Amino acid sequence: MAVNLDKALVREKIAKRAEREIENGFYVNLGIGMPTMVANYIQEDKEIVLQSENGLVGIGRSPYENEVDPDLINAGKETVTAAVGASYCSSAESFAMIRGEHLDLAILGGMEVSETGNLANWMIPGKMIKGMGGAMDIVHGAKKIVIIMDHVNKHGEPKILKECSLPLTGEGVVDRIITDRAVIDVTDNGLVLVEVAEGWTVQEVVEATGAHLQVSENLLSATF
Repeated sequence: MAVNLDKALVREKIAKRAEREIENGFYVNLGIGMPTMVANYIQEDKEIVLQSENGLVGIGRSPYENEVDPDLINAGKETVTAAVGASYCSSAESFAMIRGEHLDLAILGGMEVSETGNLANWMIPGKMIKGMGGAMDIVHGAKKIVIIMDHVNKHGEPKILKECSLPLTGEGVVDRIITDRAVIDVTDNGLVLVEVAEGWTVQEVVEATGAHLQVSENLLSATF
């Protein structure tokens, strides 16, 4: 049965599930938009470092109203807090960390993902784009790339496709996709459905995916 949840609740649900990808000791980059929400759900027993392209190493949760510092922002120009022990560096040093493959994980948003792990996430059709940001560096520098996004676009069309129709950010870079409906792994043998979200069936997920989707023998249902 299809689930009809408030958009904010859906984004929260995806962000909470994405947090489970972060392991203790990881250095992590969170992309702009929905990925930044993941910082609000980091478990207290995890010692991790969130890194931003604009030079903040040690991002904390989103600030309460009385904590907002307009000079303390992430790469998406959203106000953030600094965790205990945070440090600041130039954007050049930050990108040296990324290009030097010092990030264990990057959680990014996506417009489209192909069955071979190609990612399109920097150009929104019909909207003015200031630039592609740091995603092209991140997808090649981080050791693991997890994409979080809605399973279908606002027209109900699949965002997971045989081939991306939008300009690519990177080819063969995606390891895992987390949507409001499922968790899908990108493997050498194609896309594999490993988890189905509460309220959705395997058949509904398969029908909403624009590429061949294998179902894991160890499929987990209603995990988030």
